[in-house]
Amino acid sequence: MQTKTKRTNSKDNDFISLVKELDAFLTIQNGEKDDFFSQFNGLEDLQYVVVLYVDKKPIGCGALKIYNNTTVEIKRMYIQTELQGKNLGVTILKALETWATELGNTRCILETGTMLPEAIRFYEKNNYQRIPNYDQYIGVEESVCFEKQIGVGNFHN
Repeated sequence: MQTKTKRTNSKDNDFISLVKELDAFLTIQNGEKDDFFSQFNGLEDLQYVVVLYVDKKPIGCGALKIYNNTTVEIKRMYIQTELQGKNLGVTILKALETWATELGNTRCILETGTMLPEAIRFYEKNNYQRIPNYDQYIGVEESVCFEKQIGVGNFHN
C-alpha cells in the first residue's frame, strides 16, 4: 500500500468528491442535527487542503481554515469508511499540522461531535486537548472542541 499526500485547495476535484462522501457519512451520523453543523462546513474559505492517496486513489482529506494570526481550525477530516481504523488519518493530520506550522501558526483547534466517538478518540490519541466550545459551538451539547499547540518549542508533536 503506497500512500502520498497532495497539498491543494478546495477547488480540487478529488477533495470535492471526498467531501461529498464525508457529507453523506455525517448526514447519517448527525441525523436531524446535520443542518446545524453543515452550515459551518462550506468550502469557500479553504485555501489549505490535503488529499491522501493510497495506490494513486484519493481516500481521505483534511483542510485548514485560518482562525486568527496564530491559530488554524482543522476542517473536513475524512477517511473513506472502508479504510478507517488503519491509521491513515494520522498521515493527513500530521500533514495539516506541518503546513500550519510552516504558515506560522502555533495552535490548531477543531470541533467534532459526540456522535463520532472514533473521532474523539483519534484526536485524544494525537495529543489534542479538550477545550471549551468556541464561537458557533458554544452551548451546543453535541459539539466537542479540541486544541493542540504546534510548532517551535512544542515537543509533543
